[in-house]
Amino acid sequence: MSHVPYSKTADAPFTRTRGPLPRPSPGPAHDPGRPRTALVTGASSGIGAAVARRLSAEGWRLVLNGRDAARLGGVAEQTGAFCFPADLTGRGAEQRLTRFTLEQFGRVDLLVAGAGIGWAGDFITMPADALEEVIGTDLLATLRLVRQVVPHMVEAGCGRVVLIGSLAGVVGVRGEAVYSAAKAALSAFAESLRYELRGTGVELSHVVPGVVDTPFFERRGTPYRRSRPRPVPPERVAEAVWSAVSRGRNEIYVPGWLRLPARVRGAAPGLFRRLATAFG
Repeated sequence: MSHVPYSKTADAPFTRTRGPLPRPSPGPAHDPGRPRTALVTGASSGIGAAVARRLSAEGWRLVLNGRDAARLGGVAEQTGAFCFPADLTGRGAEQRLTRFTLEQFGRVDLLVAGAGIGWAGDFITMPADALEEVIGTDLLATLRLVRQVVPHMVEAGCGRVVLIGSLAGVVGVRGEAVYSAAKAALSAFAESLRYELRGTGVELSHVVPGVVDTPFFERRGTPYRRSRPRPVPPERVAEAVWSAVSRGRNEIYVPGWLRLPARVRGAAPGLFRRLATAFG
């Protein structure tokens, strides 16, 4: 896709100038004559940026959110997107982002909630402000945004929410207690909300990556040192998101073999803990 110019405005620092929109390929519960609109958070880099590029390649109209305005503007230029730089933990940010998206396109067909941060170290040494930032970013901000967006999807009678979780939220990871807790809560939220939305036309997917080769580990302050699992490129997670959207899948592990430790943890927690202790 060729680069699309973007301009600065008072409401959102970078917005795509209007022009011809590509016609998307048809998908489930989709009117082929209407372009589809997606809101992607955490889109400054990593998984969110890869998701934005994947959806753009499929002809989706995009609104991107992230905290790094410069990087977000670069992704927006690549994908022809509107972007709304903002920290979603700020008061009322989720309302402003939702309103901005609706003002641009009138609807949200897809929300990909990919914003997240980490912190590594022993829980008893974790600063209080770091604890609140991880919970605020990885859990509360996502729940608040979903609460704003989903009623519009229900009113329209269709839509999909994709929550980017983590294997840490399924099995727990030493040295990442709070991050694991936030992602575990997101997993339970996904399961519960899926039941509530049954019959509304709105679907929910939970994408569960293992280790992904992104700036996440640099930003958390501790590099990834384990030999396994090996990091996968963010494009592989983006492909899983697209599979969730195009094939209507509820839960996807990336890579797929990570479903095995999750099943062992559920079926034989004692055995899993012994293996985790022995092999990390």
